[in-house]
Amino acid sequence: MFIKKNTSRQNGKTYTNYLLVESVRTPKGPRQRVICSLGDLSPRSKEEWLKLARKVEVALTGQQPLFDVPDVPDPLVHEIVDKARRSSGGSSAATRPDDDVVAVHTDRVETEDVLDAGGAHVGVQFFKRLGMDEILPAAGLSERSAALACAMVMNRLISPASENAMPGWIRRNAMSDILGTDFSNLSEESLYRNMDRLYPHRAIIESELARREKNLFNLDTTIFFYDLTSTYFEGKAQGIEKAKRGYSRDKRPDCKQVVIGLVINRDGFPVAHEIFDGNVQDRQTLATMLDAIDKRIGLREGQTVVVDRGMAYGDNIKEIKARKLHYIVASRQSERDEWLAQFEDLEGFREIKREPSPLNPCQKKTKVLVRKTTADGGETLVLCHSDGRLEKDRAIREKHEARLLADIAALQKRIAGGGLKDPLKISEAIGRLKERYPRVARYYRLGHDPQTATLSVAVDDDRKTIAASLDGCYILKTDRPDLDAEEAWRIYMNLTRAESAFRAMKSPLAERPIFHQIERRVETHIFLCLLAYHILVSVEKTLLDQGVHTSWATVRETLDTHKIATIVLPTDSGATLKIRKSSTPTEEVARLYTLLNVPAQIIPPRKTWHSHPDRLENVVTEKIKKRP
Repeated sequence: MFIKKNTSRQNGKTYTNYLLVESVRTPKGPRQRVICSLGDLSPRSKEEWLKLARKVEVALTGQQPLFDVPDVPDPLVHEIVDKARRSSGGSSAATRPDDDVVAVHTDRVETEDVLDAGGAHVGVQFFKRLGMDEILPAAGLSERSAALACAMVMNRLISPASENAMPGWIRRNAMSDILGTDFSNLSEESLYRNMDRLYPHRAIIESELARREKNLFNLDTTIFFYDLTSTYFEGKAQGIEKAKRGYSRDKRPDCKQVVIGLVINRDGFPVAHEIFDGNVQDRQTLATMLDAIDKRIGLREGQTVVVDRGMAYGDNIKEIKARKLHYIVASRQSERDEWLAQFEDLEGFREIKREPSPLNPCQKKTKVLVRKTTADGGETLVLCHSDGRLEKDRAIREKHEARLLADIAALQKRIAGGGLKDPLKISEAIGRLKERYPRVARYYRLGHDPQTATLSVAVDDDRKTIAASLDGCYILKTDRPDLDAEEAWRIYMNLTRAESAFRAMKSPLAERPIFHQIERRVETHIFLCLLAYHILVSVEKTLLDQGVHTSWATVRETLDTHKIATIVLPTDSGATLKIRKSSTPTEEVARLYTLLNVPAQIIPPRKTWHSHPDRLENVVTEKIKKRP
């Protein structure tokens, strides 16, 4: 609903009249329908007209807006509402006092404008529960921008699409009904501009979200888990400084990428994120992320940081200790060799059974043997042997070995054919092979004979046997002597929650690939996916706390059956009563709403009377034209 300015000229004079107008859907597409004429109102700014129209709509429909703003009394509101309700012929906003009992032509009853609503309803309820409806305006976004940002987050949560496709999805979903905002004229350019408005406020929003989630879910903030992933671009990404080719976790080395660092707490809620150059090494990012955590929520002495082996270097451990924090890290593969005898002697190992996650039915049940020991310098080590990891390590080792042998054969062919003769260059090629396959190259000896132009290959069987016997073995290191082997192992395994977060962002939230070619929009796109993940993990945590093990994907599919529709009731008086309301939820959906503490009624029923709206519009237009 909005106010439209109409001007006409009569005898050389210009006359101005304002109309209260609403957008309606017709078989021929969206149309504007005049509710009533408002006369020659006093001049106002565009923003004031929008607020006035919004107040009138709320007063006429009884609709509760998502983003509450201070209510400044406006004498025009009551006047306009009265005029709309007295409007001749009845209007779409005018209701009748006795509209609860009417005689209806049942054979002409129809439904129209049926839109998906269940997923968006739950998403918006959690959006409000996390306080985002307050955080966004407090960060500096206008009421309209905050509502649009909410719709964009809901799109990533429910049916991820590019910004080009997002306006169509918003109109096909009941976002306008739920948010109380008119999106009928929404364009993709509006979404791009809104991303630009959101961009400067990301850190403030993330910080406030972390604070509210801690209080809402009573989250543990003594342990942080840090991991990285990459996401690739479609296109050349020439205008994006951070877009570079590097190690691709998406198996797309042909594309430029950025690296995303994410810190989560023990319950899987995001704490902070940063976006790095696509070719950055894992070990180079830790200090930046610790700074980010400190800025977002503040680091305290005695907290524990958990990282994977890609960051298990001495300089990173020194960085953690310098901040008076504790650490749990996985050692690098090369460090296991010196502990072979310890792994072979199974005495003193404790067996732990790892049950598969209820949210990941493909995960296998595994058995892990752990034993605590102490290294030189007093560092506590946990030796781990996993039967589930054994298969994975063996497969990786054999794949690398096959690739190494294939590259060795190719190098032998080049040397034998005379394509490579310089001993220095041959030595460099051998060095590159060892650098490319460090896991398996250590038990292969390569030698070049310039006299016979051959490259010899010998296998160190002892080293190969050691490597095979260490499949499935890994070492955890920590400076916390208070942890026993099982406690340290279970804490470290929570790092998989960060991996789950990345999987969720990449699959159900469709964070990849990225099509944007402007850096600030790339970072805002990732941030929108992260905001959607906040809602996703909040829903799953709420269900998990009640013993319900299910994923957001399953919840979203169940909620697809709940709709908002308009029931069209032709009455015996010749007028038509339209009731806009949500459908009755199925038993399964109703149970979900109960578990999530979400109201089953999505919107209050809105009744509107329609009687020859085209004739009414013509009458109003004629009055404007005949105005002296």
